[in-house]
Amino acid sequence: MSAAAWRDPNLRWLMSGSVLSLVGDQFTMIALPWLVLQVTGDALALGFVIALMSVPRAVFILLGGALVDRYSPKRVMMLSKYASVVLLGALAALTWRGQATLPVIYVLAFGIGLAQAFAMPSGTAMLPRAVPPALLPAANGMLMGLRQLSMLAGPLLAALLLALSSGPAGAGADLRALALAFAVDCVSFVLSAWTLAQVRMLPLPADGGALAHEPVLRAVGDGLAMVWRDVSLRTCFLYWGLVSLFVGGALQVALPLLASDTLRSAPAFGVLIGVHGAGTLLGMAAAPLLPKLQAVPFGALLLAGDALAGLLLMPLGAIDAAWQGGALLAPLGVIGGFLQVAIFTWIQRRVPPRMLGRAMSIFLFIFMGLAPLSAAATGWLLKYMSLATLFTACGAILVACAMLAWLWTPMRTVALEPRTGQPG
Repeated sequence: MSAAAWRDPNLRWLMSGSVLSLVGDQFTMIALPWLVLQVTGDALALGFVIALMSVPRAVFILLGGALVDRYSPKRVMMLSKYASVVLLGALAALTWRGQATLPVIYVLAFGIGLAQAFAMPSGTAMLPRAVPPALLPAANGMLMGLRQLSMLAGPLLAALLLALSSGPAGAGADLRALALAFAVDCVSFVLSAWTLAQVRMLPLPADGGALAHEPVLRAVGDGLAMVWRDVSLRTCFLYWGLVSLFVGGALQVALPLLASDTLRSAPAFGVLIGVHGAGTLLGMAAAPLLPKLQAVPFGALLLAGDALAGLLLMPLGAIDAAWQGGALLAPLGVIGGFLQVAIFTWIQRRVPPRMLGRAMSIFLFIFMGLAPLSAAATGWLLKYMSLATLFTACGAILVACAMLAWLWTPMRTVALEPRTGQPG
């Protein structure tokens, strides 16, 4: 199945553009925080810049999903890429000239986050409009695997560029190195826009036309109503919301603290993240096996995977060596990588094409909106409990959520079914 997917020209163009854009994004993710610290030396200013990128992304992503359904994912993604080219080009030029003041950085960071609010739902809705349904599991696995590789390789390439470009001349040389990093990201968007232009969209089914002239806010409401009316979608989305609120954000805080307070080593943190990333890649590589597991309902597979993940999380806070953490995080990555592909494939198959942008934006909003709240609450909770207790509690909550969903909801019977467009 992977060989058949690779022969599809649309998938090859999408994969090429995705790699270029994702690697370029890592340059900005490394360079932008460093630019803020170079200009201000203020951690509060850095936090505000990160918030200015995150808030519009979370607030406008539902609107982005509605626009994707109205104008097609390809059109919205192209416009978001053009906007990113302008914003990153301006940031590179101003940084090179030493004119990237803090107010300018605030405005450009907000613009970058806003562009991402439209790029993310268009990106997730693009694949089922570009490749045949039978190739979706393999195509999702290949694209997500490349995304994971880009997240591993991109920061290393960015660090290498900054190291080679920074001279002994002081702050001016450092700013020019950062400008080059932004320029690399800008060029990556230019090239990925060109690859996207080569993609030929598949025709919509007879009942899958785009939104005509429906008001955008009403379209957002229709998307929420569609998810709520479909019992399977509603059940799964509510379940993922609970997991994100009580587990997802907590782990964003707990893993760095585990490396800092227990292992007392920044390289150890890199080892943990690297091992987890390698496991995730392995799980995504197993995605072509997904159609062969259709005898097992998608919901049952998801709940069993989450329960096993919870059991692996519980002892993580008790480790005292990096290899012990790696032994737990590697299988966690395998489970997470495989389930990511399964979840995206299920949503893409279940939701009709004309609603897919909104459905994916709601799915992304669940994690982008709730996980930061969970992370903030975790910081407060750690004043009153140990890190080991937090990991145990997170694992136990995940197991409990999976068991309760199995016993008290229809989630265990949800199948990896072909797209129907009908309420469950």
